Amino acid sequence: MVKEFAVRHGSALRSLAVLVGLLATIAAVVVGAVLAVVFAATVAVIAVMASALLGFAGLALRARRTARARNDGVIEARHLGGHHWVAYGWNERR
Repeated sequence: MVKEFAVRHGSALRSLAVLVGLLATIAAVVVGAVLAVVFAATVAVIAVMASALLGFAGLALRARRTARARNDGVIEARHLGGHHWVAYGWNERR
């Protein structure tokens, strides 16, 4: 008779433990889902920033090539000492 009472008495605690376990499982699933969304957003932001960086690098390289190709109107001058300078390229036709 004592054994039967203990089994019935333990069933209430067992059902309470099952409910607590169920709530803990639900909380773990919700936290996992929130973390997954946060990390996915982080990866998306990193991808956007990396593509912007590559775009700016491409624009910088294009500008560098263009600036190097267009050196019209630039003359070269050499200092010979004192107040003496010699300039080259100022009298050439373009």
